[in-house]
Amino acid sequence: MAEISTIARPYAVAAFKLAKEKKALAKWSEMLSLASAVSTDEQLNQYIHDPKVNGQVIQDAFLKVCGNHLDAAGQNLIKVLVEYKRLSILPAISSAFELLKADEEGTLEAQIIAAVKPSAAVTKEIVKKLEAKFGKKVTAEIVIDSEIIGGMKIIVGDTVIDASVKGQLQNLAYSLTA
Repeated sequence: MAEISTIARPYAVAAFKLAKEKKALAKWSEMLSLASAVSTDEQLNQYIHDPKVNGQVIQDAFLKVCGNHLDAAGQNLIKVLVEYKRLSILPAISSAFELLKADEEGTLEAQIIAAVKPSAAVTKEIVKKLEAKFGKKVTAEIVIDSEIIGGMKIIVGDTVIDASVKGQLQNLAYSLTA
């Protein structure tokens, strides 16, 4: 079976091209984010995966929950996903769309994972160094995770910079067993 990201990517690319053509990247970002959130709702998810429920009924319910937050093109995307039983990949479509949008806008998102919240000055310095390294504007999300013990772990796209105590201990343990 194909990876979810492989299946989601063509939908995200099509949505991105349409949004770019209509100069509506922000609108599409909002629509996909909402649809993604709706698709992950536990009660609606049970309804969507119930084999006794007809596709048209699922489509109508989904569009009703989204209300007027989806334009005609957004509604058409939902209809296609319902028809091919792919509503569950909406979060992956939304994520892929956001990556395409960020690339278009010349921005990257960085996730800074730390045991304790870093000061604003430290965060600003990290962002400045990441911008120099990647040559793009970087927006940072701070995540607190006490399990890394100390230090930081920074994730930018596919790049992971692990300067955490936990990561160093894992590397040490691996080198001792190898």
